[in-house]
Amino acid sequence: MDIKKLVLAVIIGGVTSTAMAVDKNALRTQAKMMHGPIPEIMPGAESDTPALIDLGERLYFETALSADGSQSCNTCHRIDGGLGGVDNEATSLGVKGSRGDRNSPSVWNAGFHVAQFWDGRAEDLAAQAKGPILNPVEMAVPDKQTAINNLKAAGYEALFADVFKGQAEPLNYDNLAKAIGAFERTLITVDRFDEFLAGDDSAMTETELKGYQTFVQSGCASCHNGALFGGAMYMKMGLINAYENSHDLGRFAVTNNPADKYVFKVPSLRNITKTAPYFHDGAVAELDEAVAQMAWMQLGRKLSDQEVSEIVAFLGALEDTHTITVKYLNSGAEVGQ
Repeated sequence: MDIKKLVLAVIIGGVTSTAMAVDKNALRTQAKMMHGPIPEIMPGAESDTPALIDLGERLYFETALSADGSQSCNTCHRIDGGLGGVDNEATSLGVKGSRGDRNSPSVWNAGFHVAQFWDGRAEDLAAQAKGPILNPVEMAVPDKQTAINNLKAAGYEALFADVFKGQAEPLNYDNLAKAIGAFERTLITVDRFDEFLAGDDSAMTETELKGYQTFVQSGCASCHNGALFGGAMYMKMGLINAYENSHDLGRFAVTNNPADKYVFKVPSLRNITKTAPYFHDGAVAELDEAVAQMAWMQLGRKLSDQEVSEIVAFLGALEDTHTITVKYLNSGAEVGQ
């Protein structure tokens, strides 16, 4: 179906009276059909061992994987302190003082996405993990062998040999990425929306439930669908009304297909309240402004202040409510202990 027709169908199909109190059972049924809870296990996690995951966690926080020893994966995708898997910067600062040209996506739930990066150029978490380490604007390690040498100097040889038994050279770049990917597959959010879906009528407020109705009726769910409220498809930024940033051509740089100009992966809205600023270029600081702009650009709708407020209230129910214990925040000091 043509995406513009799909958007219209969602809007028309969802326009019902919302003046009455929310019918929680009916809304729960609808929400399970349109979105559903986050799966408990990410694809690929069934083969991840505790040792592989632990190694990946060490590596995620390992600053030896940057050119000057100052940055780790967690620098731009922070999960310590209950953070949202981002650095809350418009674009991230690299080790040489330069900034990238795109906002750092959240690592939470990333393994459920159709692909990695805003333009989908990496097929999975392991492929994604290989990129920033060697990117001259980000962690800026000059080549794979230098990254491996840095890990050897940091004492990782025995750990890799224990996890990747039987391999002649277990400490290699592919295995590094596999381990980081395994750890990232454990990063799954828990929120009140899923508690509501599971039957807890008290998990969400009446305002949040009304906000979900407004979210659906406004057409947002035409792209932000599935368990992640996004992450499963690509869409042009400025589908109806153009986005002001015309410099970033999006997925076109990957496919060289003119139809992919200004096309980006639809971001997940799970935990969105913790991942400001918004959009692929981090240009919008506040969530309410992001909601209003997206409605205009993607749906051709100018939402009222009340509609925006209701949607933002609902998005709060997608915020992660659990915390994790970070074991290796200063990873290098922990190797061998």
